[in-house]
Amino acid sequence: MVNLEVTDFQISKSFAFHLNKMQQVKFIDLGLIDFKKAWDYQENVFNEIVTTKIENRKTPDNQQQKTSNYLIFCEHPHVYTLGNSGDKQHLLISEKQLEEKNATYYKINRGGDITYHGPGQIVGYPILDLDNFFTDIHKYLRFLEEIVIRTLAEYGIESGRSKGETGVWLDVDNPIKARKICAMGVRASRWVTMHGFALNVNVDLGYFGNIIPCGINDKAVTSMHKELGEIVAEADVKEKLKKHFIDLFECLLV
Repeated sequence: MVNLEVTDFQISKSFAFHLNKMQQVKFIDLGLIDFKKAWDYQENVFNEIVTTKIENRKTPDNQQQKTSNYLIFCEHPHVYTLGNSGDKQHLLISEKQLEEKNATYYKINRGGDITYHGPGQIVGYPILDLDNFFTDIHKYLRFLEEIVIRTLAEYGIESGRSKGETGVWLDVDNPIKARKICAMGVRASRWVTMHGFALNVNVDLGYFGNIIPCGINDKAVTSMHKELGEIVAEADVKEKLKKHFIDLFECLLV
């Protein structure tokens, strides 16, 4: 009988090979940043990736450039954003009232209806070339939801999905208690994504009263702060989101 022993060197070599095969995703935390500045930042990164993909189509396989992937976290000052398919009538206040509330408004190039961003909300913008992972937008959206669902579970908050509606919900099977804790809206072109999710952590929920969130008027909005009855450390939430992003997309954050 042959005695086979696996050495530490063999294990580390195998692990190193596995790491080399994993996609790298550049992580950037922009902190509190004006929505338009963050949008412009996203657009620049997005366009660079798309341009690389277009150039690669004209280039021999052995000369093609590898496309980059990004995960961006940030928070925004008070702002309302309306997606391509949204209805501006779902913004329930005037321009003057927006000024009084120190809030801004933008019509933007993502899917979905109207939503609110503000301090105390973690916004995640994955800008990924899905050709590096999988070319399935439905699966991509479900992965983003799953990242949040797993993160909330670590705080004892049971959440899930609402049929026909993106995002993450609590008590979705109870029409009276159903409430949304994370909104989502993405754009994709040539399998490159932008925009993403907004998780309500310690956000001021009063600002949602100025809109019909996501165009849905029969469900409430909530936050981790409201559900847990205490301020939640946002840095810890970010670390958990990153961990589950890594697990689901089987990638390395660099």
